[in-house]
Amino acid sequence: MSDPARDHYSYSMYADPAMAEAFEGMRFSGPIGRLIATSQEQVIAAFLDPVAGRTVLDVGTGTGRAAIALAHRGAVVTGVDASAEMLAVARRNAGLAKVSVTFAQDDAHKLNFADGAFDSVICLRVLMHTPDWRQSLGELCRVARTRVVFDYPALASAALLQSVTRRVAHAAGARTEAYRVFTDASVRGVLKANGFAITRLHRQFVLPIAFHKRINSESATRRIERAMSRVGLNGLFGSPVTLVAEHCAS
Repeated sequence: MSDPARDHYSYSMYADPAMAEAFEGMRFSGPIGRLIATSQEQVIAAFLDPVAGRTVLDVGTGTGRAAIALAHRGAVVTGVDASAEMLAVARRNAGLAKVSVTFAQDDAHKLNFADGAFDSVICLRVLMHTPDWRQSLGELCRVARTRVVFDYPALASAALLQSVTRRVAHAAGARTEAYRVFTDASVRGVLKANGFAITRLHRQFVLPIAFHKRINSESATRRIERAMSRVGLNGLFGSPVTLVAEHCAS
């Protein structure tokens, strides 16, 4: 396994048992959290369809939400994460959901699987945090036989402001997730170098997720975002971007 600096927040924050226990509530509670979770599940299922009987690797599985949802749809799912604490919660959640998912500790920078070991690989809300996102994306492509599905906050979006703010706070010593934003061109370039090409993508919100959580109304969020989509803003500034890339025929 590669050994990026283990004090990087993407390792240290999620090695905290309290963070692992609180993670679901922090990300997916309330009407907007539930909207995000439901939308994410629907997009992933559509991008991987048909999924029943297919092998899927969920990299950075966290508490196992996506892995469990795919297992419910009949996929043969393996979920890996660098955090043993998050995996403990994932195993418990899978037990409560009465589905079979194989969970294992592993690092996105050097996955412990053979080339093309899985039909598909998914990776959600991870590349924005990894110390070396290009190496990690290359690993997703290496172990995927047909397609990879992942997401990222776009540079051309409101996420840029939050990213800058968090990076400044992190540099000043604050304990925060100082995530990066991505250009579409940089993502396409890494995929191309690994023999993959984007086939579909979905852009979620024009306005920041924090704004929608402050409003705390699913109906209001849907109305606002539909209005922005009608005038073309979602296609330009929607974020996070979730995409599916498929292995190019040699």
